[in-house]
Formats: sequence, structure tokens, C-alpha cells
Amino acid sequence: MTAAYSRWIDRWERKLATRDTNRLVRPFEWGLNWLQDTGIPAPPVSANGDAHEHVGRFARQAVEQSEQFYSYPPVRDFELRDRRLRFTSAISTPYAENNTVHGHWFPAPRDRRRALVVLPQWNSDAGGHFGLCKLLNRFGVSALRLTMAYYAERMPPELERAEYHMSSNVGRTIHAFRQSAIDVRCAIDWLQSIGYERIGVLGTSLGSCVAFMVLSHDPRPVVGIFNHVSLYVADVVWTGLSTQHVRQGFGDVVSQGDLRRYWSPISPASYLHRMKGRDLRSLLIWARHDSSFLPLYSQPVLEEFRRLRLPHQELALPCGHYTTGRFPFNIMDGVAMCRFASRWL
Repeated sequence: MTAAYSRWIDRWERKLATRDTNRLVRPFEWGLNWLQDTGIPAPPVSANGDAHEHVGRFARQAVEQSEQFYSYPPVRDFELRDRRLRFTSAISTPYAENNTVHGHWFPAPRDRRRALVVLPQWNSDAGGHFGLCKLLNRFGVSALRLTMAYYAERMPPELERAEYHMSSNVGRTIHAFRQSAIDVRCAIDWLQSIGYERIGVLGTSLGSCVAFMVLSHDPRPVVGIFNHVSLYVADVVWTGLSTQHVRQGFGDVVSQGDLRRYWSPISPASYLHRMKGRDLRSLLIWARHDSSFLPLYSQPVLEEFRRLRLPHQELALPCGHYTTGRFPFNIMDGVAMCRFASRWL
């Protein structure tokens, strides 16, 4: 790519990234209360000056005992009406809206055997990725577009954005990622209960990180599609254009390295080795001019998949993060994902 093309993409990317004017810099919080009842010994809520040590210990144990950390009680109240799925999240929060999971069901008319759970990007609206789901149908793949924690219908009334899913509250961010991953596992339960045999998970941006948590802890999916990739959630927050208001909230209390450690239970780097030896095909998509998932942090994901010899394909888009959703890059991205799902599901 020429330098002129790179500058053009960068200008376009920044224009799209700065359209929203409702980003808030929230104060830093340890959020130790959010680390209770996870199956892992929780730090004392009043840790105060010892929070660094307590959260670090919790994170290490959560990674070591991740099977327990991402386990859940079965959900029984699935309700499908007018192609809208609702069920109670297996993880409870103080926010009533967030405790009900919503899904939009797009069944492919000619195939009742294979389906994808589709997870949209951070702050997606209620209709995000509907077009992708309809395109998947044209490729013969059913799709369940799931609303993740604090998104859209699940957003508490005091919010304008899904800021509680990823913020400068360390514990609440861990809790939200865990909740979204467990909600996906429950959605897979539902798909199996209605007869689907080959199931995959497709995640975009933040949804990609959640998809990694699911695929590395649930042996049932046979396809993983990761649309924008990074080994560490902390790296995206610290350096991404779209998360600079979150980065500002941390101030000088923690460093990028600290946050990598604290958020290790919700980062792909901790679990990729768990995907070895499985009937699992992955598509890794990254953008050469990504302003949020910087290529500097996407490349190690590709390298780790190669090192572990995990079956996968790679796709490099000639655009940025926000511009992935604009023509013609959205067509390139969507068709590639649909072709991969159609081939391997």
C-alpha cells in the first residue's frame, strides 16, 4: 500500500471514530465486589492498598482454574417468539435489564443442521450484524445474533453506550466478559436442544475476544471466526483509538503491563493452548490499518496459531477498524466469513 493510501484510510478512520460525542472518562475503580461468586477465591472487598496484590492473585487463579471460572448452571427458560430468543442470564448483576439475554434468530431455510452464534462489536446497536446474519442464510448457515452484556436491550437506563462491558473498572470488566462468554455457552445449549449439530461462534472486535473465551472452554463448536484479533484485551484498551477515554480513566494507577495481568482471565493469550487437538477450524481476520486492534498486537495472534499448529486461515483487510464496516471492505469481510462458515460447518 502506498503512503497516500495509508493517510487516506487514517483520515477516514479518525473521522468515523470521532463521530460519537458521548464517550465518558469514568473514574478508575478496582471493582473488587465484582469478583465475588465466580468459583475462584475472591479478594476482600476492602483490600484498598493491597488491591494490586489481591487482583493479581485472583487473576492468576482464575486462569489456572478457568474451567471453573467459565462454568455455569444450566438455563431452563429459553423462549423463542417471532424469531426473538430470550432467556435469563446464568450470571446475575444488579441491573435487571442486563440479566435477560436477547437473541435474534435467522434460520437458514434449507439447512437445519449448522448454525453460528454471532457476536457484534462493542457498542453495536440493536440491529448490528443483522445484514451479516441474512448473508449467512444465503450461504445456507443459520445465525443467532446474540446481544452481549450491557449492549442495546440489556443496557441500564443511566448508560448511552455499553461502557460497563469494558471500562476503567477492573473487576466489572472481568465480570462482564465472563457473563457474555457464559451467555454464549447457554445459547449453544439452546441450539443443540433444537437439533443443530455443527455449531460455530463468530465475533467482531470485542465480540472476537469473547468468542476466544468460548472456543477455548467449550468443546462443542467446530468453527471460530475472529473478526479483528489481539492476544490481550489490555493492549486494545491501552493503544486503541476507540478506547482512549477508557485508557484515560486508569490514569497513573496501573500500567499496560499491570492491566495485561489483571485482565488475563479474559484475554486470548491465556487460553489458546486449550484449542489444540480439537476438530476446530478458525478464521483470523485483521486489518492492516487498524486503529483499535493495532497490527502490532494482531500479528502475535497469527504467530501463536502457527506455533501451536492450530488449523486456521488468515485474512488481512486493506483498511482500518471502523472502515471494515464501510463499502467495499464490509463486502470483502462479510463474504469471506460466510464462505468460511459454509465450507467448514
